[in-house]
Amino acid sequence: MRDEQPSQTARGAAAYRAIHQNLDGGAIFKDPFASRILDEETAAALDEIAVNDSLRPWRLFIAARSRFSEDAMADCIVRGVRQVVVLGAGLDTFSLRNPYADLGVRTFEVDYPATQKWKRERIRAAGLAEPPSLVFAPIDFEREGLTEALTRAGFKQDRSAFFQWLGVVPYLTKEAICSTLSFISMVPQAVVVFDYAEPLQNYPAERRSSVIAVAERAAARGEPWLSLFDPAELHELSAARASKPLKIWVAPK
Repeated sequence: MRDEQPSQTARGAAAYRAIHQNLDGGAIFKDPFASRILDEETAAALDEIAVNDSLRPWRLFIAARSRFSEDAMADCIVRGVRQVVVLGAGLDTFSLRNPYADLGVRTFEVDYPATQKWKRERIRAAGLAEPPSLVFAPIDFEREGLTEALTRAGFKQDRSAFFQWLGVVPYLTKEAICSTLSFISMVPQAVVVFDYAEPLQNYPAERRSSVIAVAERAAARGEPWLSLFDPAELHELSAARASKPLKIWVAPK
């Protein structure tokens, strides 16, 4: 990620969610704010992205991972969880749609300061208000621990929480990933949903070129993939870092 610049991959993920609403009717995942908070440049490119059939699998993957995560989140809230942490939130809109705010559910959005500043500008430009249940927790994942960032924001580490960590893991070093999993494991009854990328040779030949193209586009924007995991390796890493049983849901890209 380029210093002092908002995340380019956050723009891309938000564009896919917006197109899913317009082109697919939000059949997998409903997000009425996806289009509203896009910047003008990204909004102007939606039609071009939408007609590119090679990008359709990624658009549906983005929608499916959001649906999966928020369904898991809903199950946690039914069981009494009142803290939702969105790691690398980008332009994620759950905090604006939070249907559980009246139950006392707070959303902690963790992201780079530049990306959060940009997002808040986009919220204001869309004529929306930041809900009282939303708390911004700025952080540089490679230079600061989650403990400091979330404690500053009022997160209670001794209370249960749901962690959404989408579209982030490939861009972090393994050290940062391990540190994050270690923190999450310290939270009582924590649940985390995240996606990851496998080594490129793991993908079937008919899909490999598409995955490589996505990785190359990210690198060209200054956000290269730094960590790729075999499923077995990721399972071992997660188990080794957990100080207590940790419920983890993962989906390879």
